[in-house]
Amino acid sequence: MTTEAVKAAKAAIGLPGSRATIPTPALVLDLDAFERNVARMAEHCKVNGLGIRPHAKTHKSVTIAKAQIAAGALGVCCAKLGEAEAMAEGGIESILVTSPVVTAQGIERLMALNTKIPELMVVIDNPENVRTLAAATSEAGRILKVLVDLDVGLHRTGIRPGGDATELAELIDAAEFLELRGLQAYAGHLMHIHDFAERREKSLAAMKMLGEQRDVLKAKGMCCDIVSGGGTGSYNIDPEAKVLTELQGGSYIFMDKQYNDVALGNGASFPFETSLFVQMSVVSNNTKNLATTDAGFKSFSTDAEPPVLFSGAPEGASFFFFGDEQGGILLPDGARLPLGSVLTAVTPHCDPTVNLYDNYYVVKEDRLVDIWPIEARGKSA
Repeated sequence: MTTEAVKAAKAAIGLPGSRATIPTPALVLDLDAFERNVARMAEHCKVNGLGIRPHAKTHKSVTIAKAQIAAGALGVCCAKLGEAEAMAEGGIESILVTSPVVTAQGIERLMALNTKIPELMVVIDNPENVRTLAAATSEAGRILKVLVDLDVGLHRTGIRPGGDATELAELIDAAEFLELRGLQAYAGHLMHIHDFAERREKSLAAMKMLGEQRDVLKAKGMCCDIVSGGGTGSYNIDPEAKVLTELQGGSYIFMDKQYNDVALGNGASFPFETSLFVQMSVVSNNTKNLATTDAGFKSFSTDAEPPVLFSGAPEGASFFFFGDEQGGILLPDGARLPLGSVLTAVTPHCDPTVNLYDNYYVVKEDRLVDIWPIEARGKSA
């Protein structure tokens, strides 16, 4: 979005009907729904005796991170070092980097970040990484806090539970400038299981592995004060196990089609609302029962199903990708959308969709009330 378009939108903030002036395609955040989602997760964790350390990979926004912390969050998780750097630059002081940092350049940046904020933690899943981080921290002369990343079935990162994980923890514990704080485990392969009973059974089995590893570390006299993990799909399951000390949910603040589908199959209350949308405009309507919008492949993450229309289109209309820059709207017989019509759609997958935009256009009903920058957009390294 051009600077001039953003300036024009800023001039309309607070005016009645100003939502319609947002330059499209745009990422739109319903402020009321967002704030209810933040408050509901904070209360859920409080009632269950859990901390909440939400994942900033979902929103990539310092403003949103600060809102979560103001509601009681311990800090944030960041999937990538670049995200953590952006959060720290914005004043976030407690950050867990949830992916291993292993390259020489990455470790150099990690050492620099460790001097800038009071509470930085990183995960390790490999003895080689322990040795390189031990050497770097020794040279820097500054302690780095560490969690062992445990693989409970996803196999993306993490070390398998049992002897290998225990030996890794012992290696960390023996390093002069590495401070073992506990464990991390993320069962991402379970988050989108639609059947609640199946999701519950498998999530609790993952928690059992995590709890057993925690008990081993504690029995050997090693610190395991932090047990971090879980997610939006298991937020109301994991507390049953009484293993986690902090929950890493991220998508609950926005909800997308994938998690809305999970909510439909949920056996208990799933209180989070859709708050994030892509707003688009009709740019062509010359063909019967068809309209073309200005939001195509470049406006949505395409790793999931097509977006679901939320507002502005007649019942029975559907979205399809019509090119890099355009989206198509199939209309019921006889229906027509005038040029300039404003539509919104639910994102198929919120995290990578957010990464396509520079700003959130924050709305209350028909008013644009603020514009929040997405500082960590594109921070993939």
